Amino acid sequence: MGSSSSSYGSKAVYLDVDGKVQKVVFSRHCSPQDLRELLWSSSNIARNTAIMLVDPDGASVSIDPTMPTNSANFLYKVVPVATSQHEETEDVFQNVLSQVAEQFSRAFRINELKTEVTNRLAALEKRVELEGLKAVEIERCKNDVKKLRDQMSANGGGRGNCSCKYGLSDDGRKVTPRRDVPSYPKYTLSRETVEALKKPTFDVWHWEHNEMLSCLEYMYHDLGLVKELNMNPITLKRWLLAIQENYRNNPFHNFRHCFCVSQMMYGMIHLCGLREKLSPTDMGILMTAAVCHDLDHPGYNNTYQINARTELAVRYNDISPLENHHCAVAFQILSLPECNIFANVDADAFRHIRQAIITLILATDMAKHGDILDSFKRKVDGFDFTSEEHVTCLKMVLIKCCDISNEVRPTEVAEPWVDCLLEEYFMQSDREKSEGLPVAPFMDRDKVTKPTAQIGFIKFVLIPMFETVMKLFPQIEEIMVQPLRDSRDHYEELKQLDDAMTEDSSFVIKPTKGLKKCE
Repeated sequence: MGSSSSSYGSKAVYLDVDGKVQKVVFSRHCSPQDLRELLWSSSNIARNTAIMLVDPDGASVSIDPTMPTNSANFLYKVVPVATSQHEETEDVFQNVLSQVAEQFSRAFRINELKTEVTNRLAALEKRVELEGLKAVEIERCKNDVKKLRDQMSANGGGRGNCSCKYGLSDDGRKVTPRRDVPSYPKYTLSRETVEALKKPTFDVWHWEHNEMLSCLEYMYHDLGLVKELNMNPITLKRWLLAIQENYRNNPFHNFRHCFCVSQMMYGMIHLCGLREKLSPTDMGILMTAAVCHDLDHPGYNNTYQINARTELAVRYNDISPLENHHCAVAFQILSLPECNIFANVDADAFRHIRQAIITLILATDMAKHGDILDSFKRKVDGFDFTSEEHVTCLKMVLIKCCDISNEVRPTEVAEPWVDCLLEEYFMQSDREKSEGLPVAPFMDRDKVTKPTAQIGFIKFVLIPMFETVMKLFPQIEEIMVQPLRDSRDHYEELKQLDDAMTEDSSFVIKPTKGLKKCE
């Protein structure tokens, strides 16, 4: 996925406990109460005893996650504070009250309930839509079978005029099985659409889900993946339908975003001439990773997952929880025989494909952006297309480019994506505020604007990455890099206008007090 994620570390302090050095490690994001629990346990002091923390000079140290760290040569000491029985009882009572209040807050969290209901309704709508699609496909199959039977009857019903499952050579020997299984596309793509699909200027907003499925199916056929990887065309259709069903109805991370990233990958393959430089298997890995890269995205990024200690964060130990989940869902779908587009490759080839797809999807975690780009920069001047290490690094950078490539597209196509992303960000920040979790400034509806959200991202993330790729593929400058520069200039102009309007509106006229600056 293309959203950023912060790093989460721990702190340690050293205590003097009965003349022995005791090291205490705690999270930077734990509560003061959690910290007291650690100090009670480490110092062998009864729980709920009033304590204070002092340094060797006798100065008090605050007991909270922001406390200054010390060393083994400058030990803190936990000192019990004498208190009356009444005060101890009151502390226990207050502690119980706070726990009860917290439980009530969790039980009546209306916003969370609304979100859950909305997500379930969206899932039901998708299921209804999918069932409708299946019914249409079944009806089309019945009609085609009827036409085929009528044609066979008209030809005399003999076997001589019917194409066999296996082709036969002139001398009667059986050759390779025919795999031209009839297909039932809902849409026939025009020549203009086929050519537009190969370009970053493609407008992804003019297409319904069924049309996007047809476009994705066409890409797999056009790149020769169905033939080279021996895919069953009907299985490909089923797989694409399953993929669509497993994207949620989020403002940004939805099936249209999946199609957007996949179409940009298809366009870069053509623009950079990758079919002549990489193997068909590599093409299949690139396209399939793009299609699967955000499967079942919940609409809340890794930062939220980790801070809220969600099931995904616990399952994946705070390490790229979303990206690991996308991989898991992708291969759960591929584990279904009716959806396994790689069913006809051998076991070794499948292991290679699986590992490569996982590597690419994990690379979309923006927490790894700097390391991946630095690695590619070291290789780009002497890039070797015969080196597996170099090619893997290139594929990681390519999927990263496609994942965050919206600003490469024309403004009228790119700008709505910014609105969608901000809507998703604001949903998350509102929830973080309601749950008392940290809120990133770039996601706070009270602090961020569209220009401020985009300028830094374009200048310091997009342009440097695409300019590095341009060193290997100079042909992308005009059609991909220059639009990014234009987009940067566009948002800088918008910011100047916003700043000017803010200055102009900083004074208002009040009838009784004249001019006064607004707060």
